[in-house]
Amino acid sequence: MTSTNSRRRAGVSAKTLRRLERASGRMATASVAAMEEQLPWFGRLAADQRASVLLITQNGAAGFVEWLRNSTEALRFTTEAFRDAPMELSRWISLRQAVALVRLATEVFEQQLPEFAADEAEQATLTEAILRYGREIAFAAANSYAAAAEARGAWDARLEALVVDGIVRGDAEESVLSRASALGWDPAATATVMVGAPTSEDPPTVVFEVRSRAARIGRPVLHSVQGSRLVVVVGGPTDGTAKERSILPKLATAFAGGPVVAGPTVPSLAEAHISATEALSGLRAVVGWPSAPRPVRSADLLPERALAGDPEAERLLVEEVAKPLEDAGPALLSTVETYLETGGVLENCARTLFVHPNTVRYRLRRVADLTGRHAADPRDALVLRIALTVGRLARARGIW
Repeated sequence: MTSTNSRRRAGVSAKTLRRLERASGRMATASVAAMEEQLPWFGRLAADQRASVLLITQNGAAGFVEWLRNSTEALRFTTEAFRDAPMELSRWISLRQAVALVRLATEVFEQQLPEFAADEAEQATLTEAILRYGREIAFAAANSYAAAAEARGAWDARLEALVVDGIVRGDAEESVLSRASALGWDPAATATVMVGAPTSEDPPTVVFEVRSRAARIGRPVLHSVQGSRLVVVVGGPTDGTAKERSILPKLATAFAGGPVVAGPTVPSLAEAHISATEALSGLRAVVGWPSAPRPVRSADLLPERALAGDPEAERLLVEEVAKPLEDAGPALLSTVETYLETGGVLENCARTLFVHPNTVRYRLRRVADLTGRHAADPRDALVLRIALTVGRLARARGIW
């Protein structure tokens, strides 16, 4: 390393270094003039932004002279040349544009440097040096932009966690919507909340798992790890076509083993707290259904949620099952109750009611049309039984 530096210092005379130092401002100005001429977007920058580019270019030119004097500290000089880049450039110039500026400045320097050389040997040394220095500047710029991107990514992660936390807690929707909009979320898009266990205790690993799967299915997501649970907000419809119905099962693979519960799909992010409340209620109650699918909808866990003391589940069971049967008349209600009490045996139910088995079949089809639950299905039979029980208790308490 020492011999290389000695050769480089020996290759450029002190007189040449002084001339380069005096001409650094002129070369920087020539570089900016070339940028204005060859880069159309550069001329559209504001005056103060172009002045900032000129200042950074001047710092880079001065750093080149110092780099020639002491190349062992090249990294420090190149870093200092782009010391203000994250604060200045990354706000209004992309990394690709910054690299274009560095390349053009290097070309201008390469064209003008030979006139300061004392002989052909110095010309070759200066040409090699500016190419090396330009490479170092390009890497320094990339590092600066990478640091700025990491800082923005960390801020976005904190902002995303605030949005998800606001949804879970049911905060004022305006603050949630404004923060979500800052993250690029469409507030008018439908939303579904999923909850389960995270795959890892390392947040970056969880972020990668969720984001990679969301990218594969082309859906926007907001997510946050809250202690031992992972909360994911999925944008877009999740019912209807086969492709839409496959969205939640594909995202469920981003969760650890165990139950994953999805709340109802709501019209917009403003109502996402409803989906979150039901999903969390389902997560607390899903242990009561060991064979539940993964993911399972919170609406499919109404019996377990009601047994766990969820008043919303009780209300839904009454409104969706018990009350429609009550309003349909005593015949349907008595048929369902008798069918369940006789163990789901059609003939026994018909004998108890003194009707033909076909009458029982007809009434059970009417029940399925009214409630969406068929008493012959074991799971639906449980829902009907719990709903009727909850309805009786609600009537006894004077709630219904």
